[in-house]
Amino acid sequence: MASQSDPSSDARGAVSECFGGSGIHMAMRPPGKRIGKTGEEIFVPHEAGNTDKPKKRGRRPSHTEHWTKVTVVLFDRQIVFLDRLGADIRAASGVAISRAHVIRALIDALSESDLDLTGTRSEADLKAILTARLGRYRV
Repeated sequence: MASQSDPSSDARGAVSECFGGSGIHMAMRPPGKRIGKTGEEIFVPHEAGNTDKPKKRGRRPSHTEHWTKVTVVLFDRQIVFLDRLGADIRAASGVAISRAHVIRALIDALSESDLDLTGTRSEADLKAILTARLGRYRV
């Protein structure tokens, strides 16, 4: 056992007794010396001037006009087509085009075209008119 002049022997003995005399010894830090950060280092005070403007989270807005999120049901084959188209565009140009980009572009192109779709009665009619029109122009 350690001699009486070793001040750490009492602490080691007490720790050893706490662990049932198993011989486990813990390192003791010198008294008065703190480990880690202080409360002032952890908790940074907030500036009083920023209370009227909350911090914006997430991505930068990519839309320049008002928008609404909607749910649209598409067939699996249509999702596969949109995903492959996006992958092909990315492979060819390095630019990422999402499904939403393609759908918005198609809707904008349709709205700016001179097509009269008011006489259509079904999705099949719409498809026939659009296929005939798009089939004429190859890019």
